[in-house]
Amino acid sequence: MRVLLTSAGLETEEIKEYFVDMIGKDMSSVKALFIPTAAIDADAIGVLPKCMNDLLKCGIQNKNIKVYDLHIGMDVDELRQYDVVYLCGGNTAYLLDRINSTGFNTTLMEYIQDNGLVIGVSAGSLIFSNNLPGNLGLIDTKLDVHCAEGEKKGKVEYPLKDNIRLTNTCSLTVRDIPNGLAIIGE
Repeated sequence: MRVLLTSAGLETEEIKEYFVDMIGKDMSSVKALFIPTAAIDADAIGVLPKCMNDLLKCGIQNKNIKVYDLHIGMDVDELRQYDVVYLCGGNTAYLLDRINSTGFNTTLMEYIQDNGLVIGVSAGSLIFSNNLPGNLGLIDTKLDVHCAEGEKKGKVEYPLKDNIRLTNTCSLTVRDIPNGLAIIGE
């Protein structure tokens, strides 16, 4: 299990380096699935180039990034062709509805259980928490993103407290539940 839940993606050098280390292979050969589905308003659409740049600045080649808008589902064998799934921010309810209605929820969770790497950004993180009914259930708590003050860096105790707060410069990393939860960044 390799999941980075963030407010703002690979915002800091520390989070970027952690991501590159999690990939564990030459970045020029990494294949990424970029999901902008949640970006349905002008503000969220405006952030999409920054999200794409998160992948490019790590050395992932543009030709190895597939933009996938979840109009239809994807089976797990096809998803396993990608080294990372990047879920962009925007409207959480819309993203979660599309994930669930296409059956991508099952595929994505199987991919994660098979050690697939996922980066969630804002709404792309919230879908894994208890913020909305029908969530993907990865973490059994509510998650707040874009907070002025967040959790302290280090291991996160399990069972999780009622609410985890993330700033734009930290990430909740999920490597294993219950022992592999940590906050990186500030």
